[in-house]
Amino acid sequence: MRKLIDQPQHQTSDSPLLKSSKHESAVRQVAGNARYVDDIPVPANIAYACVGITQVASGTLSALDLTAVKHAPGVIDVITIDDIPGHTDIGPVFEGDPILLDGEIKFHGQPVFAVLAGTEEQARYAATLATMDIAPASAILTVDQALAVNSTVRPPHAFGQGDAGAALEQAPVTAQGHLSIGGQEHLYLEGQVSLALPEEEDRVMIYTSSQHPSEVQKLVAEVLGVKLHKVTVDMRRMGGGFGGKESQAAQWACLAAVFAMRQRRAVKMRLPRALDMQVTGKRHPFENSYNIGFDSEGNMLGAEITVNGNCGNSPDLSDAIVDRAMFHVDNAYQLGATAITGNRLKTHMVSHTAFRGFGGPQGMIMAELMMDVIARRTGLDPLTVRMQNLYSEAKGLTTPYGMTLEQNILPELISQLANSSQYWQRREEVIAFNRHSPIIKKGLALTPVKFGISFTAKHLNQAGALIHLYTDGSIQVNHGGTEMGQGLHTKIGQIVAHEFGVELDNIEVTATRTDKVPNTSPTAASSGTDLNGKAAQNACLTLKARLAALFADTYQVSADAVTFANGYVSAGEHAVAFADVIQQAYMARISLSATGYYRTPKIFYDREKGSGRPFFYFANGAAVSEVSVDTLTGEYTVDAVDILHDVGTSLNPAIDRGQIEGGFIQGMGWVTTEDLRWDNNGKLISNNLATYKIPAVGDTPAHFNVALFDRPNNEDSIYHSKAVGEPPFMLAISVWCAIKDAVASLADYQQDPDIAVPATPERVLEAITALTENQDA
Repeated sequence: MRKLIDQPQHQTSDSPLLKSSKHESAVRQVAGNARYVDDIPVPANIAYACVGITQVASGTLSALDLTAVKHAPGVIDVITIDDIPGHTDIGPVFEGDPILLDGEIKFHGQPVFAVLAGTEEQARYAATLATMDIAPASAILTVDQALAVNSTVRPPHAFGQGDAGAALEQAPVTAQGHLSIGGQEHLYLEGQVSLALPEEEDRVMIYTSSQHPSEVQKLVAEVLGVKLHKVTVDMRRMGGGFGGKESQAAQWACLAAVFAMRQRRAVKMRLPRALDMQVTGKRHPFENSYNIGFDSEGNMLGAEITVNGNCGNSPDLSDAIVDRAMFHVDNAYQLGATAITGNRLKTHMVSHTAFRGFGGPQGMIMAELMMDVIARRTGLDPLTVRMQNLYSEAKGLTTPYGMTLEQNILPELISQLANSSQYWQRREEVIAFNRHSPIIKKGLALTPVKFGISFTAKHLNQAGALIHLYTDGSIQVNHGGTEMGQGLHTKIGQIVAHEFGVELDNIEVTATRTDKVPNTSPTAASSGTDLNGKAAQNACLTLKARLAALFADTYQVSADAVTFANGYVSAGEHAVAFADVIQQAYMARISLSATGYYRTPKIFYDREKGSGRPFFYFANGAAVSEVSVDTLTGEYTVDAVDILHDVGTSLNPAIDRGQIEGGFIQGMGWVTTEDLRWDNNGKLISNNLATYKIPAVGDTPAHFNVALFDRPNNEDSIYHSKAVGEPPFMLAISVWCAIKDAVASLADYQQDPDIAVPATPERVLEAITALTENQDA
């Protein structure tokens, strides 16, 4: 059946694949007609839930008086953890996440009780009326405090290759340092929201804004004390997720479900923005350190690197997140002998969670920091240092965790970008400008990305799909991935349309539902299209084989000769409209529905040995960023960005470019302006858009070029494409490096400035002051 599994590499006129088709919801979103959970028409008896929270970060609740809450206007019901009928711990992997406070206070803003009322306003007001008697305790709020008392959510992990200690002892030049890396608020446009509808007996329907409907199904069932088949979860689209709705959407669905079953009425729970920001986790802040050895020509010889993840109060997904940070401290570089350690530290903060890149950015930025440090110490250009330390046949292609690079395209990609962006000419211009500009200093940096694609939890690398062919020739597709604006449904539609040789508007991709495709993995790790696209393709192949057999039998041709293209099924001189063939199949009693399944091959990781192949392949890219820094104020602008990014064979160039642009801008926010702040009591004080600054349209570089690197994936991914959701985020590390480059010019590029992430103007000014004072001394 060779022609049934054709892998196209170039656009063709008869297929929507590899073309810039618009997002399947674009028109509805622009017109305001795209339906989100809060837009679903609700039953007449709808009620609304909210939570009451703690005002301290650590302690014990000794007494709780809910009298005022129960007597507040419109209140219908109030629950505490004692009212939960089933499981009370909703930790996604490991225990540690009580659905409501269970005596011990874990963080400032922890939900203590939930209240149900006739309106949202009534529920939110009533939630503020409880009286709590609390015996406060000292809180661990920093990584240093957690390290001092060995406070961890999971054991540490370590791996490496060679003898790093010996390499450092023998290295001609060594350098040590530390980097504070801040977290990041997801700030999705649509906040956390769930709608629970009680059905017959102990059945319940959940509509939720979640990246992991199957996990919501499981946890709702466990909390209610029923079997999973009694719970159905429906997820049409999210208004953004970025990882914040992978594990932490479940709590609100569970609480809504408990109320719905207690009161036998529909219940909606939608968190207001400030509360959402307080009670949900962020990107993990990290405190990382390095000790590196290199020679006078800038070649890496060895490295000892420790990454310390501030996990908050519970494990959540932190074990895998810190693992991924460890897996990416090398980024694109052969570090020599290595010893890499990752600590998962427990603090009295909200439990931090997945965020685009899933720990990768917090590890990868260390590699770029080390390259800059070497450049300053040796007097070489940072790009020279980066290029000569890239993985190569000469230096070695094996990572610190034992995985061999099988498609090492970064040397070519970086050279191509350096030429197209005129990096070397601009470097000379920047140096000349800085020599004659006393106040404004320019900075330039080119940084690469090598990002591993696969869930590091092996069992999550699987997906299912369900396809129905209807007798008019229309096609309905359901799969386990969720749409959060990234265009997953559009790409799945293109894949199915291509396989059957029909127009894209003939395909309807329906809401993700646990009663159609069961036991699904979260839409995360940039693997949505990789996994679900292959599952959908496999379902197509099953159906095509049935149709081809019928066509071959009907027209006495070989089944191998049957093709699907241009709306026809053909073989030799026989060509029949696709819809007519479907009708023939129905009349011949051939099943017109099929499931598809896919699991990622080749991946494994031996945790005991600290070695394996945790990723199916690597996605690559590089970015050149140019900035201007005002040395009197620390303020800066990002003036120009040039990106060359590897997406393999692009399934949809327009959507891929959009993901690259959006990921870069979000990453730019992480390294520049998005500054999470907690007060000394552990309260989040950057809890609204007046106190937390994401990039605005005016922050977009005036010069912003994005190009796709034309190279098919050498692995058998869907049509040899590559994941594009997370890797572009880390291209923005080039902005941080460019800011440091501008500040370094004040010391004739002989010192690498100490600037934490995010590099706010205040921190940039502090670095400028420190550098100039050192020069004066």
